[in-house]
Order: sequence, then C-alpha cells, then structure tokens
Amino acid sequence: MDGRDGMRAADADRQETAERLRVALEEGRIDLYEYDERLQRTYGAKTYGELGQVLADLPGPAPLERSGLAPRQPGPADVAAPVPPAAAPAPASGPVPSGARGARLLEVWMPWLRAALILNAIWLVSAVGAGELVFYWPLWVLGPWGAVLLMRTAGGLAGGEPRHRDDRRERRRARRQAPRVGER
Repeated sequence: MDGRDGMRAADADRQETAERLRVALEEGRIDLYEYDERLQRTYGAKTYGELGQVLADLPGPAPLERSGLAPRQPGPADVAAPVPPAAAPAPASGPVPSGARGARLLEVWMPWLRAALILNAIWLVSAVGAGELVFYWPLWVLGPWGAVLLMRTAGGLAGGEPRHRDDRRERRRARRQAPRVGER
C-alpha cells in the first residue's frame, strides 16, 4: 500500500466517488444492486485506497486523483483527451413549456383520476340500489391519496422538478446520439 492509499479520505472525496457511481449506474455499467453495495462501501471508506477499490473496474480517472485534497504525482493521465462535440453534454434548455408541465401533471394524477371514476361509479350504483343517499365512502381512499399527490405536485413544481427531469432526459438523449453521429 503506497502512502497515498493509506491516507484518510475527506467527505468531498466520498461525494465525488458517489457521483462517479451514479454516472456509472446511468450509463448501465453497474446495476442497481451493485450501485447500492458500492455506495455503502463508499460512505464507509476511511482511506483513499478503499475509495479506489470501489472505482477500480470503472473507466475514467479516479475522482481521488482530481481532488485537491489527495496528494498526487503528475503523469500521463493528466493529459486530457479531447471530447468529441457529440459527446459533450447538451446545454441546459430554457424554461419547461407549460404544455410539457401539463402533460407531467396529467401523468402523475391519471391513476388517481381513474380510481376516482371507478370508486364514484361503484358508490353511485350502491346509492341508487339502496334507494337513498348513502355515506360517500370513496372519500376515505381519494382524500388522503389526493392530499399526498397535491403536496408532491406543489413541492415538485416549486423545486423545479420538471426542469430537472428535462435536463436529465436531454443528457441521456445526447449520450445515445453520440455513437450514432460518429457512425454516419
């Protein structure tokens, strides 16, 4: 074990390693189970050597080598390969169009709306069959579920969730397009 591998890692190094694992998961290099296992090892790591083992079989420079906290020796790995324009991340798009936001809201609320239609139909048939107005029991299902959806919708829109989702989709689309551009 050389001197660097035995040195204590900082929280920033663990965060950077976790980010590399997230990228590897998105690229399909590791599956969800392996990601969870490696993430636990990352946050339990005490030294640079332990963090290096987590990333040993993943391509690219180890985050620890780029960290300002880790001592390093300059070498050939410091020469960065040029990134082809197609592989560069897509620039952040403008605000999410209201049509896309409405489509997402409909996507989130559609199961609730379907359940509301079915439960209301059952309640209406039972009320007509009884010949009198009966207690509106669908409220017990639709009320709490609707309240949770309302909080999630309000929190997501306030936190910019549709924008984050659009940015992730654009980055994935750019990564998928990168090999196609090179083949043409």
